[in-house]
Amino acid sequence: MAADAKDDNYSWNFAVNLLDGVSFWFGMNLMSTATILPLFISKLTTSLVPIGLISMIHAGGWFFPQLFSARITERYEKKKRIVVGWGLFLERIPIWLLVISAMIARTSSQVAVGLMLFALIWTSMGAGIVAPAWMALIAKIFPSTKRGSFFGLTRFIGSIFGILGSAFSVWLLDTYIFPTSFIILFSIAAAFTTLSWVFLALTREPKGDVVDNHQSLGAYWKDLFNIIKVDHNYRRFIISSFIITVGSMGTGFVTVSAIQRFNVTDATVGLYSLTLLIGQTIGYLFLGKLADRYGHKRSLEIGVLAIFSAFVIVFFMRTPSLYFVVFALLGINMSSWTVSGMLVVWEFCDITRVPTYSGLSNTVRGMVGLSAPLIATLFASVGFGLLFGISTLLSLVGLILLKVWVSEPRFYPGSEVESG
Repeated sequence: MAADAKDDNYSWNFAVNLLDGVSFWFGMNLMSTATILPLFISKLTTSLVPIGLISMIHAGGWFFPQLFSARITERYEKKKRIVVGWGLFLERIPIWLLVISAMIARTSSQVAVGLMLFALIWTSMGAGIVAPAWMALIAKIFPSTKRGSFFGLTRFIGSIFGILGSAFSVWLLDTYIFPTSFIILFSIAAAFTTLSWVFLALTREPKGDVVDNHQSLGAYWKDLFNIIKVDHNYRRFIISSFIITVGSMGTGFVTVSAIQRFNVTDATVGLYSLTLLIGQTIGYLFLGKLADRYGHKRSLEIGVLAIFSAFVIVFFMRTPSLYFVVFALLGINMSSWTVSGMLVVWEFCDITRVPTYSGLSNTVRGMVGLSAPLIATLFASVGFGLLFGISTLLSLVGLILLKVWVSEPRFYPGSEVESG
């Protein structure tokens, strides 16, 4: 059972998880995989491969492990034991390696690139392992009709602080020479993500049910195939999100295309990061409440429409100023999938199956995340026009499938979502 708004711990959990989310996303915005990390890599090497690996590691590391850790998660009544106990080592500590990477950049660019990618692998994989337990914990403490607003508000406030941080990063990148600017940026990012763990540890978790403490691995895999076979609406969503994820493969190269096509400055890239955050902030403010009222599918449709529009502009643009529009649209897309891309899955199933349903859908997207950036790198080596053209086409196909093929699970007759 999920908690309701009258629960004695609801206000407490709302407050500490809000502080956790705000701190975490403020820190993550200072090491953005869409702007800051590609810029850092571009200072160390002219190769496009490490930039492609950033997107691959970030997506694959977060999504891929979830299916395997979901089975373990469902065996624990107290999800906080995994989220807090494992999360510090698996997700927070490796971010501090980025600081060391920036320090090493002074003497060895190759080692710095390697260490940065290693840190990204560690924290992304760790986040993916812990994710099913964290999702189950949030599903327990917030009812379905409050989750969109909670996540939207959390990300909104986090983005406000992120905008301030991005404005600071613009000044920092323009004032300090490389790599001092990145040492400062990564240090602040690591400090705030660690602080978020402290707030998360204060969560008061209610009692809950477990699915089957003694389910064999074979039975678990059989259960997964049965879910795909029987739940037709969920299967359609998986297929649609698969295509949409492939279509988003060009995102990681938008910043690089601006640098190579128009020779934009570091400070301009900082402004792009600021614009991305503004787009996210707008999305968080409106899409969370929209999803609570009308369902998360509508929010996702808006997000896919935004990234489709962004790729169309990148494909046809002839002036660097239009990149500000592109990053604003990418921010709206990120906000929709950050909130609704995760929460919509919880509404396809009973609350006790949230880890498995989330792990299954995210692992499918993770497999795409492992391969799509490499394919995107090959396309980008031929030409950015080819890459963004294919991304545009696939985003359009995904949008159409999501719109006409998938039913909103909250109102779908076969949905088992709890009302909260």
